[in-house]
Amino acid sequence: MSTASSLTSPLTSYKFPTHRFKRQQRDASRIPIVLVACGSFSPVTYLHLRMFEMAIDHIRQNTDLEVVGGYLSPVSDKYVKPGLLSSHHRVNMCTLATEQTSSWLMVDPWEAFQEEYQRTAVVLDHFDHEINHVLGGGVTTEEGEKRNVRVMLLAGSDLIATMSEPGVWSAVDLDHILGRYGTFIVERAGSDVSAATDALAPWRHNIYLIPQMIQNDVSSTKVRLFLRRGLSVRYLIPSCVIEYIEDNGLYLDESDSRGIPPGSIKHAASLSSLERTASS
Repeated sequence: MSTASSLTSPLTSYKFPTHRFKRQQRDASRIPIVLVACGSFSPVTYLHLRMFEMAIDHIRQNTDLEVVGGYLSPVSDKYVKPGLLSSHHRVNMCTLATEQTSSWLMVDPWEAFQEEYQRTAVVLDHFDHEINHVLGGGVTTEEGEKRNVRVMLLAGSDLIATMSEPGVWSAVDLDHILGRYGTFIVERAGSDVSAATDALAPWRHNIYLIPQMIQNDVSSTKVRLFLRRGLSVRYLIPSCVIEYIEDNGLYLDESDSRGIPPGSIKHAASLSSLERTASS
């Protein structure tokens, strides 16, 4: 049976996860990148995991990039929204999902356990620092050449839609995220991102659109609704995550935020207008 205490580590003993990071690049003719998905992941679904697989297929077939790592970065508890469980539970569920269903994905708890909300631009800077500075120069080619790794954001089409809306994202953050790093956007069923990308024309060269070959509109919001109604969510989210939810009695109602310390929702109003990523 899954247990919460056996999976999470306090931020005081934080260590950037690298156990699946490919330190040696296979193809020196390509640019090494790491994919980072930020979001609530409350709970993590198969679509969240599929996004990485769709991205890696698209990258292999259509770009000169090479993926050397993939990370889920759950949002901090300070980003308060309905259905957002404590970071403790969300990190545990993401860790179970990646460790038991994937051979290359990892979970970085740094953002989740921060005492304050961290902007997406800051989170990407964190990954860039850990990979290209703390690890000592990113990756190495077969010839021994050290190369920095490009960090790129992976998200759903709802993110790019909010980025094109005036006042939602600061111009500085947009330029930092799309200009310095870039993003892969997985198009969702029924979405039209052409207008959004037109509004983000200065960074269009750094925005990669990934079509869904098999449409999937599973969302955390729908999963929570099913759970509250006592409906089955099997094959919508990993079995290990279902077991964890049942063991801990989670998502019994929409306001369920067990594990969040008293007073942690004081910044809810200031954060409500900030859009994060694909997970709802």
